[in-house]
Amino acid sequence: MDIFVNQLYLASCSPRRHELLAGLGYRFEVLQFKIDENRRIDESAPRYVERMAREKALAGFALANNHHLKVPHDRVRPVVVGADTIVVVDDKVLGKPRDKAESLQHLEWLSGRAHDVLSAVAVVSGGAVPSEVEVRLCPTKVWFRTVTARERKAYQATGEPLGKAGSYAIQGRAAAFITRIEGNWSAVVGLPLPDTVELLQQAGVPYRF
Repeated sequence: MDIFVNQLYLASCSPRRHELLAGLGYRFEVLQFKIDENRRIDESAPRYVERMAREKALAGFALANNHHLKVPHDRVRPVVVGADTIVVVDDKVLGKPRDKAESLQHLEWLSGRAHDVLSAVAVVSGGAVPSEVEVRLCPTKVWFRTVTARERKAYQATGEPLGKAGSYAIQGRAAAFITRIEGNWSAVVGLPLPDTVELLQQAGVPYRF
């Protein structure tokens, strides 16, 4: 009887996703790579974030098979997690800001109102050929209090908005702006943990306390 070893990988260089997954006790390796993250014309926000999670998982799977196997190939079964998160307000998709000016614009749009955070997680497993990619979409609604122009500039000056979808980190100083959420806090950080655990269990990676 063949015995296969599940090797878990996280297809993301995000320290926030790394901390969330590690916080549950999983042992994994991090894969770093770049893919085209441009949104397609007429692509809806949910389809966009789901596609990004799927493509990251598949790119990570290819990289795992090519460079990261630590036991003979025919005995390793890579399991790769990919994820993506976007902020949506007034049908505008707010990804990571390109510069300081854009981060200030994002914060102005979010001030004093609710917005949607869409996080998707994808898990792919298999041998040399991947199995079907399983994707989950986790929407969360977040409310900001009114954030003054002075506060927006002070927050932007901390550098925290850069590299964050929507130009804020719920687990950081921007927590002072948030009055309410409906949904999953971990999804806003960048990785919906309940969905991730379920998908990993389906892929043969158990969750152990």
